Amino acid sequence: MDEDLVAGHLQELRRGTIVLACLTTLARPHYGYGLLETLAEAGFEVDGNTLYPLLRRLEKQGLLTSEWNTDEARPRKFYRVSADGALMLDQLVAEWRSLDRAIGALDGGEGR
Repeated sequence: MDEDLVAGHLQELRRGTIVLACLTTLARPHYGYGLLETLAEAGFEVDGNTLYPLLRRLEKQGLLTSEWNTDEARPRKFYRVSADGALMLDQLVAEWRSLDRAIGALDGGEGR
């Protein structure tokens, strides 16, 4: 199979799950680079050029809050899920599980 074709579809699938992964992870405060590392350790390879605009967008939508920590030599902006973000996360998780069940039903629960 064409590796570029597979890579393109995998990228599209992951793009659709990165918001879910961020909201899940940001139940506890993280700064941007720490979030990149945590996501990578979990198997979500995300580029900083993708993550930082996403964090700004989610904050603008009211799904995240942020605050600067200036206690260290280098100030860091920490992000956390807002109350609306927690509600959105619940809805996204429910939809994710519903889709997983639907895919399972399509393949007879056999998986691949």
